[in-house]
Amino acid sequence: MSDAALQPATQPPREMARRLAGPDAEVVIRVTDLEVGFGPKTIMKHLNLDVRRGEILGFVGASGTGKSVLTRAILGLVPKRAGKIEVFGEDLDRLSRAARKAIEQRWGVLFQQGALFSSLTVKQNVQVPMREYLHLSERLLDELAMLKIEMVGLSPDAADKFPSDLSGGMIKRAALARALALDPDIVFLDEPTSGLDPIGAGEFDELISTLQQTLGLTVFMVTHDLDSLHSVCDRIAALGEGKIIAEGTIETMLASTNPWLKAYFHGKRARAAFSAGN
Repeated sequence: MSDAALQPATQPPREMARRLAGPDAEVVIRVTDLEVGFGPKTIMKHLNLDVRRGEILGFVGASGTGKSVLTRAILGLVPKRAGKIEVFGEDLDRLSRAARKAIEQRWGVLFQQGALFSSLTVKQNVQVPMREYLHLSERLLDELAMLKIEMVGLSPDAADKFPSDLSGGMIKRAALARALALDPDIVFLDEPTSGLDPIGAGEFDELISTLQQTLGLTVFMVTHDLDSLHSVCDRIAALGEGKIIAEGTIETMLASTNPWLKAYFHGKRARAAFSAGN
């Protein structure tokens, strides 16, 4: 067998994922000329963004610029004033209720701070989307929930605990298990490492990367974590002044002359993160 035939198998998993999620990969989310606002305030205008199949896209921006708002607009939780949002090639505005429901089953969401239902156990939280979209026996629901709980690195005894009994890292993992409940193609992560200590954040980044590679997920990750951007993201899109001001690899961000990007990616914290990564 030739060396060329062996080359793909010897590439690091993250590098293989970057190659497969290259510029020719299928666009699974396309946002075109999006405008979103609240009352007299416009949050974003003429925003355009593509998310490619199989990539981990890091979405960054200054506080209050609307990073989480974009996620909620794509999900249909925040109304838009103008523009088009397409998922899997379908214009979400033109779908019937049944077709929209079918699309929603193909994505999972981890909201900020986990957003677990406080009155439900971890297992019951994971089962919420299953009960909404699937018709399964209680035994099968329990088996599937335990599988997802194990998948995110939680011990079996965490299944019967309530969110108030969990650490911050466990809450994030439980919320991720819920996001994976329906075996989605796309996972939206809103500040997934926020509030975690550096070790916990690093372990969560590693978990996301492993799951993305194992399950072939497309990941849209809103984050301000420089370590996450450096270690797991294939591409980065930066939001500023209501639109995308830059997108590309970490190298593209580092080379940008935009004042905010220069301050963000060349500041003291950035230098520490990148030197640690090297």
